[in-house]
Amino acid sequence: MKLTIQTPIAKNYKAVFTRFDLELFKKLKPPVVSLEVERFDGCKKGDEVHLIVSGKKWVSHITDFYQDDNEIYFIDCGVVTPAPIKSWTHIHKIKKTGENECVIIDDIDFSTGNSLMDKLLYPALLAMFSLRRPIYKRELS
Repeated sequence: MKLTIQTPIAKNYKAVFTRFDLELFKKLKPPVVSLEVERFDGCKKGDEVHLIVSGKKWVSHITDFYQDDNEIYFIDCGVVTPAPIKSWTHIHKIKKTGENECVIIDDIDFSTGNSLMDKLLYPALLAMFSLRRPIYKRELS
């Protein structure tokens, strides 16, 4: 199932990307979730992120990184995900919309292996990722 959230930011897209670090990652944590970061390599291809999310292991590998004159993106793929999630791909895109403006796009594709369960999980994930919007604006503008 696909989930996409866009957040406009009043800053240059390259400057915004430099802030995608462990400090920002921790600030993006939803308030209802406990989070322990075991490993955070960064956002480039080959990097890994190892987490304990509400007591459950989550491991993502950064499988792609791209940068040009209009956008920067990286893709994290869940290789160990907590039930009920069986597959997870998250494209983090920062797209230039002006000299000092950009949009952050969280483009997520997930599956539990059951379409009904995907539909039930969708509103919770939408709510959790929507909570990132004011944090992005506060921390990155």
